Amino acid sequence: MEEVAVQDQEWYIGELSDTPHPIPLVDRSKMRPELMRQAVPFVGNEAPGTIIVDIDQRFLYFVEGRGLAIRYGIGVGRLGFSWRGVAEVGRKGVWPDWSPTSTMRRIIPNLPARVAGGIDSPLGARALYLYQNGQDILFRIHGTNEPWSIGEQVSSGCIRLLNEDIYDLFGRTKTGATVIVRNVRKFSVPAAKEPESASPS
Repeated sequence: MEEVAVQDQEWYIGELSDTPHPIPLVDRSKMRPELMRQAVPFVGNEAPGTIIVDIDQRFLYFVEGRGLAIRYGIGVGRLGFSWRGVAEVGRKGVWPDWSPTSTMRRIIPNLPARVAGGIDSPLGARALYLYQNGQDILFRIHGTNEPWSIGEQVSSGCIRLLNEDIYDLFGRTKTGATVIVRNVRKFSVPAAKEPESASPS
């Protein structure tokens, strides 16, 4: 884990083999229990494979079917930055490069034009790119190298997960999957079960 900044190493306890970079594994004892990846009961009409993002509660749900969903803790955009609506996964990226939007660079002038994919990239290990009507809407579901931000409202609008969680979600999600981003959604009490990791595709 030589690529992880020294001041951040206290957050990590190992690594998950991945190419071209290993994924640092987070010490989850530092996180609130409800933010852990887990299987939860699900009541809704959404088809299996649908992603539902609950901005207010800081959870992302991957609908499994059979009355279950996989729930992930997330970080969300600051007030005024968050997008809401229905989109689809237009493409998927592995250790993707990050290019801030013109709006972000206008607000934060010292941002670089591009950061190469890797541990230091704000998009982390994986990214799901959201599209509407065949057009990239510049909204992503992605990993993060700031695990302390999960459960918080800190980013510039996109949805962030732990790198190990976006790796898991990436493996479950198909290109073309529906993504619903909204404010409040009520679900049943979580089941005490951690799902097996999905293989990335």
